[in-house]
Amino acid sequence: MRKKLALALAAAMTVGAITGCSGGGSTGKSAVGGGETAAAAEEGGETTAADPANYEVTEPITITWWHALEEQYTDTVEQIVNDFNNSQDLITVQAEYVGSYSDVNEALVAAHAAGSGLPAITVANTPYVAEYGAGGLTEDLTPYIEATGYDIEDFGDGMIAASQYDGKQVSLPFLISTQIMFYNKDMADEMGITMPTTWEEMDTFMQEATVKAADGTTETYASIIPGWDQWYFETFYLNQGVKIINDDQVTTDLNSDTAVAIAAKLKEWCDNGYTYWTGTADDASSNMRNNFISGKALSVIHTTSLYDTYVDQCDFEVGMAWLPGAETKNQEIGGCVLLIPAKNDQATKNAAWQFMQYLCSKDVNMTWAEGTGYMPTRKSVLETEEGQAFLEKKPAFQAIFDNLDLINPRIQHAAWNQLTTIWKNSMAELIIEGGDVQEAMDQMAMEIDDVLGDV
Repeated sequence: MRKKLALALAAAMTVGAITGCSGGGSTGKSAVGGGETAAAAEEGGETTAADPANYEVTEPITITWWHALEEQYTDTVEQIVNDFNNSQDLITVQAEYVGSYSDVNEALVAAHAAGSGLPAITVANTPYVAEYGAGGLTEDLTPYIEATGYDIEDFGDGMIAASQYDGKQVSLPFLISTQIMFYNKDMADEMGITMPTTWEEMDTFMQEATVKAADGTTETYASIIPGWDQWYFETFYLNQGVKIINDDQVTTDLNSDTAVAIAAKLKEWCDNGYTYWTGTADDASSNMRNNFISGKALSVIHTTSLYDTYVDQCDFEVGMAWLPGAETKNQEIGGCVLLIPAKNDQATKNAAWQFMQYLCSKDVNMTWAEGTGYMPTRKSVLETEEGQAFLEKKPAFQAIFDNLDLINPRIQHAAWNQLTTIWKNSMAELIIEGGDVQEAMDQMAMEIDDVLGDV
């Protein structure tokens, strides 16, 4: 499905190049100042100065915001949209739940291809940024930022990079998450367990934090490693210097000595009963959560966005630890960004930009963090009373606040979805069903090279 969507997007970009811009997602009138001037300047090879007047909203307009926030977030969505609508007289925002990130992607690609039915502003899962930027789907926000003096630097460095394409700010970080080790702090304290900070410390942690029954079966796992999404184990490779896609862009390093050693160690931990590999089944995530909540695992690797979910369901103190690093201790961005479709008319874009700034503002950012479990994205939040109050309420987030600049963009490549499907399926087969690690990784690398070479 992802491959078909990528092909559809490529086709949509071709259509866009032929048909030009078409207004959508708006009940507004013609563009508000500067649109034609900017276009003429581009044709003449000139750079238009960022004139604030070009991005003002001067007439009443109703715009649509597509989002992927599920039912449990309805109250927060309604509160924020209503607050924005009541804060000014010209823009009325209508929020529309589209479905999952993949559902949003499919709807957005189709609307872009058709040149109609586009939202004024939409969320997008972080891996889609480069694909959309390359295809011209997203509006370049750089002149908007310059004209309005928007403080883009207040986001973490990795967040800024993750929302850019080819040096252009084509989106803004919105509901951001990263990988984290949730752990049972009460159990860890009782057992005298210190959470590992490096890959080398993982062996000792896995052995000491595992509780075995008299017959050798595992009663409590040290941790559980998700296998349904390579995102959760990807940084173990990246932080040890493995290039998942080599510089030549057509081969992988996943069968190198280092990569094979990592896979062998993961398999060893599973074979010894210190952890288990969830596999890729639909219920893998819920089973892992239930095992942690019920005390059958001291820790799990999961997304930070589920902090509130875990706290609400666990009868123990939930801690969060940064994933163990090696040569580096970087992690990768998750969650979603906000973007403005490039085919909309300028009046719609201007209104969308006003709402986008509101959604990403410091105060609203804290509302999102408190109401959804996603993490604060603004560095300046740390200096506010609200930020300090947030940490008092959720002290586990200090591990994230301390490492905002270590959250990096995800790997961008046209064949990435195919690569990751091969990777996670191969790892599941190797660890759950058994086999020779080197042979399995060699076979996997050969399949990945074939995919990379076809792009």
